[in-house]
Amino acid sequence: MERRPLYEKMWQELAASKPMILLAGPRQVGKTTLAQFISQSFTNSLYFNWDIQEHRREFMDNPTFFESLNRKDPSKPLIVLDEIHKYKGWKNYLKGVYDRFSNEYLFLISGSGRLDIYQKGGDSLAGRYFLFHLWPFTIAEMGKANRSMDGFLADPLKLDMEGGEALSDQWEALSELSGFPEPLLSGRKQIYNRWTNAYGQQIIREDIRDLTGIKSIVDMETLYMMLPSRVGNPLSIPSLARDLGVSYNSIQNWLSVLERFFLTFSIGPFTKKIARAIRKERKFYLWDAPQIKEPSARFENMVALELWRAVSNWNELGYGSFSLHFIKNRDQQEVDFLIAQGGEAVILIEAKLSDVRPSSVLRRFQNTLRIPAVQLTEESEGFRHFSNEAQKILVAPAFQWLSRLP
Repeated sequence: MERRPLYEKMWQELAASKPMILLAGPRQVGKTTLAQFISQSFTNSLYFNWDIQEHRREFMDNPTFFESLNRKDPSKPLIVLDEIHKYKGWKNYLKGVYDRFSNEYLFLISGSGRLDIYQKGGDSLAGRYFLFHLWPFTIAEMGKANRSMDGFLADPLKLDMEGGEALSDQWEALSELSGFPEPLLSGRKQIYNRWTNAYGQQIIREDIRDLTGIKSIVDMETLYMMLPSRVGNPLSIPSLARDLGVSYNSIQNWLSVLERFFLTFSIGPFTKKIARAIRKERKFYLWDAPQIKEPSARFENMVALELWRAVSNWNELGYGSFSLHFIKNRDQQEVDFLIAQGGEAVILIEAKLSDVRPSSVLRRFQNTLRIPAVQLTEESEGFRHFSNEAQKILVAPAFQWLSRLP
């Protein structure tokens, strides 16, 4: 088992302010393992899993079963409730537990379901918890060379090449085996192949079918199989609807479900100050990037994974209100990524497999927005700085710059 110190630190920061923490994320990403590691730092702890029949039986007999915990000292216990969202009345149950026991215990609620789907108006748990996500491994987590948030925002183009060889090897492993613990830690392509062949099918045929009531499961599987060849471009829902012979609304609904169950994620366009910007289309990416065979599309997807992890963690730690976008205008000029803070552009990021000179489109949009820009490449022996009027553009190996993200 591999420790996840980046996420253990997130837990510590959040739990210092709120006694109930919800942990969400893709299936098989290591949520149970993380909860067990967190438990090791407590003298008094108890682990509950709804999927274990004995645990479920005890819960039904006595919903406050954790009061029977045999304590070793007076310190506050940690109660881990895994997969509790599968209990029909789980939100009301947690509300009652929080209101009654929040001064006496810490609670970590984890599960493969989309726990954050319930962060909506009328949520009975509102104000009672913090939520954070556990994502697949990224180069920023594996490299252990992260910059501080303040340092990054002050100068996002600052870089060195320390540890480049090891980072390059880690990046290649992520490209071939994904960031999911089982295939990645095995180090074997054969194990990845077996894992990926079953992963999406299990989620669609088990979790999605059972929890959503969608009947056209075969068509949804086909849609998921079509997405790897469409990564890197705004997705045309009418085109997918024609290809599958289903309605526009069906495709839209299925794409939403694939996101809710962490098979995909999507980003929308940034339009502020962008003349003739497209406004409605979205770009979709996969959590299991090695499915994508086309090298430049896979590379872009891997960059997207790193940036999504960063923006998600920054928001959950309270660093600000960050969002990830792309830019594209009606002249088909596009920059792959833009990070915004509070709706204001912060940095432009272009993913180019081998180009070591800044693209003309990146220069143009940088001149419009007047913000730092970086062009990430698959490999290089070093990095370069280019002038663009009063601005600077960094061209650097993706594994090097991304490993420094906070």
